[in-house]
Amino acid sequence: MTQLKEVKEATVETIEMPLERDWFSRSLIRQLSGLLEEVVGLEEASGFISVVGQNIGNDINELYKNGLKLSNLNRQQISDVLVDLKTRIQGDFYVIEADDSKIVLGNRACPFGTEMVKDRPSLCMMTSNVFGTIAAENDGYAKVVLNETIAQGAPGCHVTVYLEANDEANAADGHEYFKAGS
Repeated sequence: MTQLKEVKEATVETIEMPLERDWFSRSLIRQLSGLLEEVVGLEEASGFISVVGQNIGNDINELYKNGLKLSNLNRQQISDVLVDLKTRIQGDFYVIEADDSKIVLGNRACPFGTEMVKDRPSLCMMTSNVFGTIAAENDGYAKVVLNETIAQGAPGCHVTVYLEANDEANAADGHEYFKAGS
């Protein structure tokens, strides 16, 4: 005799779907950035997101300094913080090279998620401003260059954070950051 398996009817509570807080938050950010890009244009949308990124950069900088019980991060600690903060939010940043004048980072995974950041280059201003704010607040100056980004279709990101306004930094197309009050 064959036993019949009881088929349970799907209910709202039992269906599988990716709907949870992280997905919802990333979708919200994607939609907001897309709307901004459509309504005011990419440059203005990037400007709005830059302000948010600077505020978040200040908050993150304070979290690390308080956690490390330091009033200021040195250049090695800046590099470590940039990688660590992205790891904590599910990015996959790593240092390609670092010296006294710059930190070059690669990235294999966007914290927003590849599908959520695709065609939303204004969201990359979060990385630029968070990195630039942390570096400048601790070292006085930073210039962040987004050489390649997942948002623009690259398989990964390539970001340079200049710590000095030298000839190489001056020739690069990026955003400059200065310590507040300087």
